[in-house]
Amino acid sequence: MIDLYGMGSPNVVKIFLALEEMGLPYKAIPVDVFSGAQFDPEFIKLNPSAKVPVIVDHEGPGGRPYTVFESGAILLYLADKTGRFLPSDPRARFDAIQWMMVQMTGVGPMFGQFVHFMRFAPPGNDYALSRYRTQVRRVLDVLEQRLNDMPYLGGSEYGVADMATFPWARNTGPLLGKQVEADYPKLMAWVADIAARPAVVKALTAVDALREKTTAFNKAKP
Repeated sequence: MIDLYGMGSPNVVKIFLALEEMGLPYKAIPVDVFSGAQFDPEFIKLNPSAKVPVIVDHEGPGGRPYTVFESGAILLYLADKTGRFLPSDPRARFDAIQWMMVQMTGVGPMFGQFVHFMRFAPPGNDYALSRYRTQVRRVLDVLEQRLNDMPYLGGSEYGVADMATFPWARNTGPLLGKQVEADYPKLMAWVADIAARPAVVKALTAVDALREKTTAFNKAKP
């Protein structure tokens, strides 16, 4: 059994996707980030950075419990544990890891900053909002080109790079408007393809159930 600590953020959604796709039994444990629960001493013991997601694998290496934090590390850990969704061939494997890192270092941070300045920042931050809108479009341009060349971000098969990026990319329309359908047709088709996967449908249902136990994003204070 794996304990998954989190809420409804994209970085947590990644792990729901992986657990469902890999068929691993898990229990979702809510961490109400918007009320500061991530700073509770017991949670800090799990992740000194006070961030979600965190997993505790009660059947970890050597049959002993093992804790993993940072969403990218968790995806790699679960792929290694199951031998699924990450190629064994070195070239294909590092192609997939590189594209997962594009999400970790580009998509996530740029989307996150854009949402912050759009949703939480006080008036007078037009420059920052414009900057991060531009940066979001830049990383989307990169994804669009990749998906013009390959069916999935990691390569020829669906894998951890796609699981990492889908939770962010599926919000592109609400963030940038309907124009994204014309600007990023390959990306939007990829989003629709992944959204239809049975394990993804199940994962998103589980995410919605977890959201009901934490403070809603639209009710969060700046």
